[in-house]
Amino acid sequence: MADNGVLPVDKLTISETVKEAEFSQRVLVRSILGRPDGGAGLAGQTLKVGGWVKKGREQGKGSFAFLELNDGSCTANLQLIIYSDVAPLGQFTPTGTSLHVEGVLQMPPADKQGKQSIELKVSKVLDVGAADPAKYPLPKTRLTLEFLRDYVHLRPRTNTISAIARIRNALAYATHTFFQKHGFLYVHTPIITTSDCEGAGEMFQVTTLINDSEKLEKELLKNPPPSQEDVDAARAAVKEKGGIVAKLKSDKADKSAITVAVAELTKAKETLSKIEERFNQKPGIPKKDGKVDYSQDFFARQAFLTVSGQLQVETFACALSSVYTFGPTFRAEHSHTSRHLAEFWMVEPEIAFADIEDDMKCAEAYVRFMCQWLLDNCLDDMEFIAEKFDEHAINRLKMVASTNFVRLTYTEAVTILEEAVSKGHQFENKVEWGIDLASEHEKYLTETKFESPVIVYNYPKGIKAFYMKVNPDNKTVAAMDVLVPKVGELIGGSQREENYEVIKERILEMGLPLEPYEWYLDLRRYGTVKHSGFGLGFERMILFATGIDNIRDVIPFPRFPGRADL
Repeated sequence: MADNGVLPVDKLTISETVKEAEFSQRVLVRSILGRPDGGAGLAGQTLKVGGWVKKGREQGKGSFAFLELNDGSCTANLQLIIYSDVAPLGQFTPTGTSLHVEGVLQMPPADKQGKQSIELKVSKVLDVGAADPAKYPLPKTRLTLEFLRDYVHLRPRTNTISAIARIRNALAYATHTFFQKHGFLYVHTPIITTSDCEGAGEMFQVTTLINDSEKLEKELLKNPPPSQEDVDAARAAVKEKGGIVAKLKSDKADKSAITVAVAELTKAKETLSKIEERFNQKPGIPKKDGKVDYSQDFFARQAFLTVSGQLQVETFACALSSVYTFGPTFRAEHSHTSRHLAEFWMVEPEIAFADIEDDMKCAEAYVRFMCQWLLDNCLDDMEFIAEKFDEHAINRLKMVASTNFVRLTYTEAVTILEEAVSKGHQFENKVEWGIDLASEHEKYLTETKFESPVIVYNYPKGIKAFYMKVNPDNKTVAAMDVLVPKVGELIGGSQREENYEVIKERILEMGLPLEPYEWYLDLRRYGTVKHSGFGLGFERMILFATGIDNIRDVIPFPRFPGRADL
């Protein structure tokens, strides 16, 4: 050991080296500070790091500066010490400054080692991205999540949003790992659709009619359409040229003369066609029989942003057996609650030759797998979340990962809620058979009655979608919801109705037109098969894991009424 406490490079073992990131000229801070010894075993190694300054301060009358550098790979900051003989210090200390530096890892002074196991003494500054402290909108003080929504492009630099981003990444990785491990095929379903899966009608419409109309209005102002006189003149020219051709043929004129006349007639007809086309162009949205004429739209029919990939992914389940889709979905619901977004992500598996029992087993295994994955692979971020936002977050994950979910029918759930009311418990929403369970009912079941995740199944037919399997009692459908503490409903799923006549009747009962669903009915006409599936709201899973209160803070770019930044 050298006098300065730094282990000589020639004494480093293979286990005490750290590699640069494969596609970046730097060592990740996580690979230094994430070691069991906090990086102490790497003392003496020369390496490059890059990141953004969280805090900076000059010391020793301006002879050196301490900088806390974070590169987004973990919650922890690497402390840098840089002396004024390397470069002027003032450019490095402002919060938000980006730095790419080279230096030697060293043990901090003995009286500072409790706070920091290792620090980097900078020997060379490779690059600096300055941040004007007078204008940088994210000061060093603690900022509210609501404030950060106004700086959606900068908020990933904060500890909270970066931790949530890593948790979100871990859950996405866990999702693919779980389904791939169990033999599911990942299918990309369309974002643009002509089917309304939910039947609620709260869909964003995709159309070019408005843009086309605006372009036409500008074009007509710039180049006014031809008049009726212009059209009449063009028609007269065609008639005249046609007469000439007819006369030449009746007179058995020279073939070359007829050819020239026919060419002139053809040209006159083309001119007339263009004039009539422009004459018939009218500003505004095209209409037919008093309604918007979607045959002139981009897809020649009404189209929307999808609310779910379920219907489309069923086509692959009915051929490839076990499949899943994981992508963005959209809902044009004018809701400003902390649980609603206009754009959100859904995980939707679909399993052939599977009934509602299989569906519930898969949903439970998937949720438990994700909880354990966070505990095994993202514990440092979860510890940060538990410290700053929800002290019960980690215990909640442990409980779900190790607990068999309670299962009860919808009727049993209503009975339990009615008993609670009879004993004095007050709900804002009335409890009776036939209602759609409200969030307060779901939380009572999971947090008060059972203190466990709960799967409720066999819901009333009248409150569920047309594609759900009708049970023999003809009153309920084979639907199930997975309810968890903190957020209530996490998963909604069902066995799908495979009987052609029954599902056709259900579509009509819901007041939906048959034509857009003819392809869906084909799955029942040709080789129908028992199948089941569910949808997990990905942002809701993150809310459950983190305990964050507002869904707008767990998605990178939140979209909600009045806001669609970037």
